[in-house]
Amino acid sequence: MSLVAGRVTVTVPATSANLGPGFDSLGLALGLHDTLHAEVIAGGLEIEVTGAGADSVPRDESHLVVRSMRQAFAVLGENPSGLRLTCENVIPHARGLGSSSAAIVGGLALARALVRDGRERLTDDELFELAAEIEGHPDNVAPAVYGGFTISGNDDAFYAVTAPVDERLSAVVFIPPTGVETKVARGLLPAEVPHADAAANSGRAALMVAALGFAPDQLHRATRDYLHQDYRRPAMPESLALVDALRADGIAAIVSGAGPTVLAFVVENADELLARTPAGWVSHHLRIDTAGVRASLA
Repeated sequence: MSLVAGRVTVTVPATSANLGPGFDSLGLALGLHDTLHAEVIAGGLEIEVTGAGADSVPRDESHLVVRSMRQAFAVLGENPSGLRLTCENVIPHARGLGSSSAAIVGGLALARALVRDGRERLTDDELFELAAEIEGHPDNVAPAVYGGFTISGNDDAFYAVTAPVDERLSAVVFIPPTGVETKVARGLLPAEVPHADAAANSGRAALMVAALGFAPDQLHRATRDYLHQDYRRPAMPESLALVDALRADGIAAIVSGAGPTVLAFVVENADELLARTPAGWVSHHLRIDTAGVRASLA
């Protein structure tokens, strides 16, 4: 039998996409993790969920982690008799912190870990490609797989490249009490933008690579976005108001992914930033996760 006996555990990080100007391309893994456990059982499907989404996610084959596991098993040529899945969810849903990418990458990594030679038969690069196919775009799944800062896209195939992050950098995330679905946020974007805005945005995205890697003093300038944040203001006015207030004080603040979470980069002390958390919101000071998805025998 080529399946592992006993339980395997996977941890997968939250991610922030876009990072201001890097629309559908730049991504960063953050030190906030979902923990998933799975084991092969005699038959059936058992799912337990605690934490974020516990009251709303399905407990059947439509669960995103399970669907992702099934796709990985199909690639690996395996068909477990039954599965027991436990999800300890910390990443909030519909907040722009990559919860769906975490579920997809976590599910693929769980299935791979349950196969004895799974890592040899499904490499990290192949896992990334499969995750991007399931998600439909690579900007969140890339940092979830590889960790750190990634630049990704899709031409004839999905691709991802990792880039350095200055060790001094961390982030504060401000999470509002209600979410915004990615589909709603994308629906507010125009089909076309002025050429001047596109040109300005390309320069900021290029500068962002340098700012994150070795020039954090340039982060405020580098995080200026022209393509998506202001267009999404009607769906998240409080988030954009917070971004505006922080940026007015020289803080490199952005909308995380499709929002409505706000992310601000920190070089030194985060206490002053945390003190600016709006009433009813939750904030976290997070390190940059450099490891990406990790699996172990429980």
